[in-house]
Amino acid sequence: MTSSSFTIAALATAPAAGAVGILRLSGPEALDVGRVLAPGIPEQPTPRHAYVATFVDDEGRPLDEGLFLYFRGPRSFTGEDVVELQAHGSPRLLRLLLARALEDPRVRHAAPGEFTRRAFLNGRMDLTRAEAVADLVAADSEAAVRAAAAGLSGALAARVQALEAPLRELHADMEGVLSFPDEAEGADAEVAERVATLRGQAEALRSEAGRGRLVRRGARVALFGPVNAGKSTLFNRLVGESRALVDDEPGTTRDALEARAEWDGLAVTLFDTAGLRETPGRIEALGIARTRELLSGVDLAVLVLPPGGTPSEAEAWLREAGGTPVLTVDGKCDVAAASTVGSSRRRVSGLTGEGVDALRSDMLGLLWGGGTPSAVALVSERHADALRRASEALKRAEQASRVSTLEVVSGEVGLALEALGEVSGTVVSEALLDAIFQRFCIGK
Repeated sequence: MTSSSFTIAALATAPAAGAVGILRLSGPEALDVGRVLAPGIPEQPTPRHAYVATFVDDEGRPLDEGLFLYFRGPRSFTGEDVVELQAHGSPRLLRLLLARALEDPRVRHAAPGEFTRRAFLNGRMDLTRAEAVADLVAADSEAAVRAAAAGLSGALAARVQALEAPLRELHADMEGVLSFPDEAEGADAEVAERVATLRGQAEALRSEAGRGRLVRRGARVALFGPVNAGKSTLFNRLVGESRALVDDEPGTTRDALEARAEWDGLAVTLFDTAGLRETPGRIEALGIARTRELLSGVDLAVLVLPPGGTPSEAEAWLREAGGTPVLTVDGKCDVAAASTVGSSRRRVSGLTGEGVDALRSDMLGLLWGGGTPSAVALVSERHADALRRASEALKRAEQASRVSTLEVVSGEVGLALEALGEVSGTVVSEALLDAIFQRFCIGK
């Protein structure tokens, strides 16, 4: 019996006590097995109708009362016959029902993500929508929830298809010219212009993918700068609670402190780092080394300068951030208003809150680059890598259209199509599907 001919079963709710627990079955025997567990259900139940049912054990003794729902394929989540038993949320009860279902030799336990995988294989959704299911389950911020919902409704799929369709047409035209040069004379006249247009669309999609990836994993922001500049007080104000120890003695922060916040729906992880100075103690020096390492891996660094910081001093601190984008502010403006007069930098005070709301807006603007986090679909590292390869292939195709042969251009366009197909699922291997769906929870 092949894997697809098996009926699969799994619990679709968390293994913890709750008001409702769901056992899900999908496959050719789903209805028969479901009726064994709920024998009072008609032989041909009405699809999408909720029946009040009594669930029984192997001796016909009642275990629970709940709801029985039948979805006839292909009009179901998986495209197969699907049955859901909605019982009370006792983990022990649900395990008993699952064990009874698995006693049937035609039924096996579902693998992680197998319900969604079958939906993809049966054409109920493309790969971007399938992955959005897992993204929605894992979403831990409002922006991630809304962006996952956008992906589930096809936002990313539509953008990929809008690039994939004309790219496929261009590739077919070029292959036609190469295969039948006499019959297709002149068909390649606008290849360079078409490639340039599609490359621009690919770059725009890649740029949006970067924002979708930021929403997916959350932003990482580090406060850094010289000792006693007010970083820890500002950190506490941004986080909304006293997480960092604050004292007038320089070098109070010896290691990076971490806290999570949510700004305009975007998850942000903030780091308060050890202040940098030339002659630290041994333990403090370890914290400074950690600061320098951290700065290379965040999305944004906020340089907090002490009162009276000069442009030349600021320039020296900026070099510590390397290639990380930096926003520079004057700290402790509540005690040094006069010394910062004439500075073009934003003035903030973690103690009084002055300038903090505006700073937060500046940070979001730099992180997001316009728009709102909920306006995009989530993008995984896999998506981002595929879109990067598609964009780079089209860049090479555009260059080749000016200096090389049509064969080279067509080859690069083919590589771009292959990369896009990894996102949409039109070009996908079993190994890739295994890697994708293994991150799903069982029962989804």
